[in-house]
Amino acid sequence: MILCRADHAESVKWHEALTANAEKIMQALGLPFRVVVNCGADLGLGQVKKYDIEAWIPSEKKYRETHSSSYFHDFQTRRLNIRYRDQESKIHFAHSLNNTAVATPRILIAILENNQEKDGTIKIPKVLQKYLNKEVIRV
Repeated sequence: MILCRADHAESVKWHEALTANAEKIMQALGLPFRVVVNCGADLGLGQVKKYDIEAWIPSEKKYRETHSSSYFHDFQTRRLNIRYRDQESKIHFAHSLNNTAVATPRILIAILENNQEKDGTIKIPKVLQKYLNKEVIRV
């Protein structure tokens, strides 16, 4: 979550940065993905704009949402009473932004399916090998 100044341009800047970070994670994992801008009818309560990051799921032959990135202007902060005082001592409600970063169950499906070999073994993405101390999962 990011809290920023109550300024639309500031919210947009942080929203794009959050989304770029999510894209870098997908690139580092070597997963085929796309970023989708949600239409107004698909926005959740209070959301101003939302991107869904979708990974390719081979077994379904389609992209599925693995995580999202959204901003709310002051919708959430009004409910939580998160305010700040500017240089002129005027009080404002901060703007809030959310990003799932990595939704573990959903991303695991994409990692497993996109890295499974014909013999059933699963190649572990290079960025994760140091954490698992192996390159392949044998079934």
